[in-house]
Amino acid sequence: MFYKTLSGRFLLLSILFVMMAEVLIFIPSVANFRIAFLQERLERAQLASLALLATPDDMVAPELNDELLKNAEVLNIVLRRDAVRELMLAKPIPGPIDANYDLRNMNIFTAIRDAVSSALAPEMQIIRVIGQPVKNAGNEIEIVLFADPVRSAMLDYAKNVFLLSLLISLVTGLSLFLALQILITRPISKVIDSMVRFQKAPEDAHNIITPKAGIKELCEAEVALHDLQTGLNASLRQKERLAQLGGAVSKVSHDLRNILTTTQILADRLETSDDPKVQKMSPKLLNSLSRAVNLCERTLAFGKADEPEPELRAVALKSIVDDVIESDQLQSPDSKVQIISTVGHDLEVQADPEQMFRVLGNLLRNARQAIEATGTLGVVTVTASANDGGVEICVRDTGPGLPPKAREFLFKPFQGNARQGGTGLGLAIAAELVRGHGGTLELVETSEAGTTFRIILPDARE
Repeated sequence: MFYKTLSGRFLLLSILFVMMAEVLIFIPSVANFRIAFLQERLERAQLASLALLATPDDMVAPELNDELLKNAEVLNIVLRRDAVRELMLAKPIPGPIDANYDLRNMNIFTAIRDAVSSALAPEMQIIRVIGQPVKNAGNEIEIVLFADPVRSAMLDYAKNVFLLSLLISLVTGLSLFLALQILITRPISKVIDSMVRFQKAPEDAHNIITPKAGIKELCEAEVALHDLQTGLNASLRQKERLAQLGGAVSKVSHDLRNILTTTQILADRLETSDDPKVQKMSPKLLNSLSRAVNLCERTLAFGKADEPEPELRAVALKSIVDDVIESDQLQSPDSKVQIISTVGHDLEVQADPEQMFRVLGNLLRNARQAIEATGTLGVVTVTASANDGGVEICVRDTGPGLPPKAREFLFKPFQGNARQGGTGLGLAIAAELVRGHGGTLELVETSEAGTTFRIILPDARE
């Protein structure tokens, strides 16, 4: 609909405002027209009375009397000179005088009031008008006349003024409409078209808007949109390259994992060799192969685009923590790191047990490996508590703390590795899985005294 557009509403409002301004001028102009009309009748009456004064005995024939009154369009004329009030010309008045109007010293509000009353007056109304003679030809002049000619002339004038005002409003509104179209609407439409084209193909640099508006505010909007589109275009290209690189790395990791697994099986046989040098090098070789296989497996797991949504349900947190601790001890039976859990039996969380197992497994494994890297004894503690916002799980260790680089790129894959040979995928995957639960994973503190990670999950009752 036209009236729902910016241009349509601007056109209608322009016409409305111009008409309102014309109304403020229209009513006083009609009142002034009525005064001018009556003043003209007074001047005609004064000329007719001068014709009478030119006669020797101040008398005229009845026929000339009627003709003078007819030309003046009045019923009688009274002139006051030198404190003498004299009836100059007259003919029978068909009825009583209904209203009196004095044009001397009349203000605009009185003129408007008299104009409105004249417009609403009944037909065949007889009025008396008093005014000041021109050229100082007396002290006062008074005429009696029918109000119908006054009302008819005033309404005709009002009609003409209204039509002229309407024409001015239309022309003004149309001019403003065209100006709005040229200066604002068309440039805005170009911006909208650019946004639509960019939405359809954001990777195409040709769809980025080029700021060239002449209006300062609109040019600033185009510059902001240009910067936004440029940044988004570059980000999409980078993500596309990363996606292609990720696909290639996943394929390489898959094949490399198979090769390394075969090599690991063969390397296991080296431990049975009688050669002391081979027996000495075998554990290091097996450890290197294990790290390589682990890197391939984590890369493949992180590169999966079909990570399932968590199947949330109320589950006892202690059972998950106990399973994680037991699994870690089976994988590292010779570890000197002690893992302690103080999680209560009655604490439940709204979580996917498998994914929460992976989250806690990554945190416990990182903590244990950080302590083992120092060659000293240490403790990893898992605690949990319920509060108004949900469930808070903390994993604390007595390790050496995170290095500066790990803190800077924490939770970023392939960047936030806390130990030599690490990939940084463990924390990145854990943070992603926790976000899928509607929770948060954050680093609380890290120092030479140890590191603490905190998981906050929504309340199971919500």
